[in-house]
Amino acid sequence: MLARINTVAFNGLEILDVNLQVQISSGLPAFTIVGLPDKSVAESRDRVRAALQSLGLGLPPKRITLNLAPADLVKEGSHFDLAVALGLLAGMGVIPQEELDNYIVLGELGLDASVAPVNGVLPVAIRANRAHKGLICPAANGGEAAWSGLRDIIAPDSLLSLINHFKGTQLVPAPVRPQPVKNTAVLDMSDVKGQETAKHALEIAAAGGHNLLMVGPPGAGKSMLAARLPSILPPLTPEEALETSMIHSVAGELKDGRICLERPYRAPHHSASTPALVGGGRKGQPGEISLAHNGVLFLDELPEFSRAALEALRQPLENGSITISRVNAHTQYPAEFQLIAAMNPCRCGHLGDRGLECSRAPKCAEEYQAKISGPLLDRIDIHIEVPAVTPWEIGGAPKGETSAQIRERVIRARQIQAERFRRFGHPELTVNAQLKGDLLEQAAALDGDARNLLIDFAGKARISARAYHRILRLARTIADLQNAEKVLKLHIAEALSLRRRMLSK
Repeated sequence: MLARINTVAFNGLEILDVNLQVQISSGLPAFTIVGLPDKSVAESRDRVRAALQSLGLGLPPKRITLNLAPADLVKEGSHFDLAVALGLLAGMGVIPQEELDNYIVLGELGLDASVAPVNGVLPVAIRANRAHKGLICPAANGGEAAWSGLRDIIAPDSLLSLINHFKGTQLVPAPVRPQPVKNTAVLDMSDVKGQETAKHALEIAAAGGHNLLMVGPPGAGKSMLAARLPSILPPLTPEEALETSMIHSVAGELKDGRICLERPYRAPHHSASTPALVGGGRKGQPGEISLAHNGVLFLDELPEFSRAALEALRQPLENGSITISRVNAHTQYPAEFQLIAAMNPCRCGHLGDRGLECSRAPKCAEEYQAKISGPLLDRIDIHIEVPAVTPWEIGGAPKGETSAQIRERVIRARQIQAERFRRFGHPELTVNAQLKGDLLEQAAALDGDARNLLIDFAGKARISARAYHRILRLARTIADLQNAEKVLKLHIAEALSLRRRMLSK
């Protein structure tokens, strides 16, 4: 008898159909899995055998062949366990085959027949919904699957309850969508004393989705400012929240099936490796830049990251995606993140302060700053200095604007951008940082004085074409914050002031 089960394999966020075929035939007792299974899939026969035995079911003393088609696709992960078990049960006549034809199955089995959670259920549920199929997944992933809008979801906590469900003696309850994650940490821009220039630069960066580099001595508030950037960003749209949650689901970071409606904020340590930052590893897992998709990636102590890891950011910063190439697969993840970086001006951090700087200044600053390549700096729109806060600002300065006040202006500027994109026939764009080519020239049309100022600066500073266009985008955002229809000379001048090549020495 031949039984068939629909299941899936993963290639990044791409869901690949796998047809699991089970044949139980006469011959010497054997249990063989073919179809390029990896170690975790090959071990599923032992987990499934133990799970069935815990239910009082034994495999027939026959030759059992299990094929995972297509046979030229490598199958990885323990999520095939439940499909293997259901294929055997259908082959043994315990569950009717026709009951399983319209379901996609994934889940890991314990030795006691419990169904353990697995990664990637949300994108599989979306795929099942588009294919007009149902989904069988672990109970712990049921709430996650419910966010897809799929109605036919069976989420058992054990193999026994699933068998009883198909036999009609027990009903597995439909999963309920859990409440979205709410950020309980109260981080407000008004907590930052002083640093009005840096706050204004963060507002511009938030309004246009621009990358930003903060340079200043230790304790000036760079990390504090970066941590409060999400508080002035607009919330995720439903489409963005679903796309971001799919990445977190594949990475196993969607806890309790609760998606987040706030923009992700990732702050990896400077010891992070290149695969940890951009993605990779044996299974091509998403890295920090993809987990920060539609949100913020904060790199503190930027020069302390490895050179290879930083250089790997260059392509994603331009393209908004990352392709991980391996011998047997090419995996692509979205990486439309906003880079916020911070660094000291030198290793001791006190360049320019005669009482505190080290004896090697300014030589140590040149060596420290040289760790960051010119092409990477060229991709960062805003470079600002964050000076040390004075004792008067710490103890006596009044509180500044709240995040809610700044956020209103940011949302208003983004609404202006969205309306412009729709008018130009590009509703898929969201922020000025995505403007390119002719669309950039149309959106940031300059009058004569503004164009002359920019061209004169570009010639004297010998900036690249990339820097020229990034200045245009930045000026367009500054104009939007001021509700100006055209980009004027004063907007170009402010954009140039925020685009200093590097640091004072």
